[in-house]
Amino acid sequence: MIFRPAHPSVRLPTGPARRERAVRRLAGAVLLGLAAGAPSLHGQEAAGPLNALRLAAETPDPRIDGLLSEPFWSQAPAASGFRQREPLEGVPASDDTEVRVAFDGETLYVGILARDTRPDAIVGRILQRDRVLAAEGFGGFQQAGDDVVAILLDTFRDRRNAVVLATNPNGAQFDALVTNDGDEVNVDWHGVWEVAAARIPEGWSAEFAIPWRSLRFPSAQVQQWGLNVTRFVQRTQEETLWRSWVRDGGGFQRVSQAGTLDGLRDLPRPAVNAEVKPYLLGSRTQAPDDAGALTARNDVDFGVDLKAEVRPGLVLDLTYNTDFAQVEVDDQQVNLTRFDLFFPEKRDFFLENAGTFEFGQRGFGGPPPYLMFFSRRIGIGPDGEVPILAGGRLTGRVGDQTVGLLSVATDEVTGVDQELFNVLRIKRDVGSSAYVGIMATDRRGAGDANTVVGADFQWYPHPTLQASGFASRSTTEGMGGEGWVYQAALDWTQDLWGGFFQVLNVEPGATASMGFITRTDLRAVQGVFRRSFRPGFLGIRKMDIRNSVRYQSTTDGWFQDWEAGPMISVDMDSGGSLNLNASRGETQVDEAFAVAGLVDVPAGRYDTDEVSLRASTSSARPWRLSGNLRGADFFGGDLLAWGGSATLAPSPAFSFTGSFSRNDVSLPGGDFVADIIAFRATWALSTKVVTNALVQYNRLTDDILANVRFNLIHRPGSDLFLVLTEERGVDGDLWELADRGMVAKLTYLIRF
Repeated sequence: MIFRPAHPSVRLPTGPARRERAVRRLAGAVLLGLAAGAPSLHGQEAAGPLNALRLAAETPDPRIDGLLSEPFWSQAPAASGFRQREPLEGVPASDDTEVRVAFDGETLYVGILARDTRPDAIVGRILQRDRVLAAEGFGGFQQAGDDVVAILLDTFRDRRNAVVLATNPNGAQFDALVTNDGDEVNVDWHGVWEVAAARIPEGWSAEFAIPWRSLRFPSAQVQQWGLNVTRFVQRTQEETLWRSWVRDGGGFQRVSQAGTLDGLRDLPRPAVNAEVKPYLLGSRTQAPDDAGALTARNDVDFGVDLKAEVRPGLVLDLTYNTDFAQVEVDDQQVNLTRFDLFFPEKRDFFLENAGTFEFGQRGFGGPPPYLMFFSRRIGIGPDGEVPILAGGRLTGRVGDQTVGLLSVATDEVTGVDQELFNVLRIKRDVGSSAYVGIMATDRRGAGDANTVVGADFQWYPHPTLQASGFASRSTTEGMGGEGWVYQAALDWTQDLWGGFFQVLNVEPGATASMGFITRTDLRAVQGVFRRSFRPGFLGIRKMDIRNSVRYQSTTDGWFQDWEAGPMISVDMDSGGSLNLNASRGETQVDEAFAVAGLVDVPAGRYDTDEVSLRASTSSARPWRLSGNLRGADFFGGDLLAWGGSATLAPSPAFSFTGSFSRNDVSLPGGDFVADIIAFRATWALSTKVVTNALVQYNRLTDDILANVRFNLIHRPGSDLFLVLTEERGVDGDLWELADRGMVAKLTYLIRF
């Protein structure tokens, strides 16, 4: 069924065009048929809200120690009756969890009692902030290896956006923002709040203290918030929830399925809700001068961030002389493609409320095909950091709208002019969980300008079926082009069945200088069908079998790529996993290029058949192993890629991870091997004093990059950072110093 021309250089549009239409019709028919037969949510009976307890004015401030020993905790109503989502859907939790909420004029308190008949088997190995959970690739959260409790607060009851706070038996903090009903999870947002946990004879307990100043909520006298609570028991891999425990259309991240928090009356709101966060920085750098000799430079700098709630739910952020010296270096990558690598954002200013400015498609396991806004375009140039002079951001809720406005000015450096970056985002709620939105980006500097305007939507015709799409148009002055980008997709997800279908079109002239486009002049059609099983033997909890097909052409129909094949993934009761993937495909290279800048690949049509295997052990143990193996036809030659990692966490204070990856490339034009070796270590004296070290060796560039960061949280929202970054490897001498930077940075949060 796969069309092959008589010669690799012959390109005929007729066969691929027929194939594209056939794939589109087949995938669309399958998915729409499945969606029509999707059952509704079941087995989750309606239940009453949890009532928060207002503390009397004379009640002493509680001591946040995790023990829930204050008398008011026994007076507060409790939410219990948690049910399993894993391993047995709808069955009562093996050990129940009780949740209580109270508040006074300054703080919202949440107390959680996690009962456990085996308190000696509770797992808690993490002390560092933001490590007890992680974001999954398709929305939602995954556990990092500890027992966890997490709360979700939908303060505007818009059933789309929420704050998530979590902890483990050590009292390690985790916070995140959820947008678009769980589609997007930002685990890099940092709020100002406290938590403590304690192990007790009944199991363990946690006590959250969230200042009202850290939350955004309406000004109504009487309010109802969305609330959900989840708990994960690591040794049994048991996931339980207060609400939304069904597998089909449920889950903790589904804000629209949360329960209700009641009893919120006359919530305190300060006349001025603002905070100022100045910083002082001292640094010493050693870098090569124009002659190549290392020269040392000492600097002292300062800056300030301002945050103010200009109206209920609408927050203004201003920054002057923004600095990101404490940000961890990027993980090393090897580029074996014709397209740009994608590195995630790690800078706090751009991570906060990042979901508001999401527009486009993130992709599956690779660089995103299209993002209208990619914040790393600001303040990072081809040769490194570009100073940010000042910036502002306005984000939040106005009625039924989510709004976002971002404006940043960057300074001139060698090869880069002064520039101004602007983004506008508006999303309008439609019905219970849908939205329609518009977005615009504009980048200007020294005669060049690029503006992109677009509209998008998301709609749930059924809790298990999501329809989404977008269209955008770019206009350019100077370098760049003009063109349309559009996408439409259906995503149907149930426990035992699923499917995905999308069409993406990127015109040749489309340009997004504030965004990310993997490749232009592209029309892609993709369909995925999944059948899952829960066999209940051999320790297998769930097995997914996916069959996917992808066809890509230019916008005028010339063939570019096709790929099809199955993937089998197995999740074990222990927490381990196994994934096997096999596919056949072809790719068209229109212009010769050099793989990794080393070996030339001529224009032509090439097979891309491959088989890959990935496996990992459970994170419930103090040690964890993972490995991967991949063999593929690669531009007329072969690619053998393999690697793995080993993690050891002997105590909550220490953890070590070593990883290795190798790409062994053999092509008609030459061979090469690309290795990356990395070592990570964490030393946590407490939840507020943590040292991280990362050392990476890249064989392809023959250099070593080291980054050591010490972080002391000396008061909530205030930090001391000591950072050392060093690169070695010059002209074949691996140990010769290339550059070095040492930074001390102190921040101090002041609230009004």
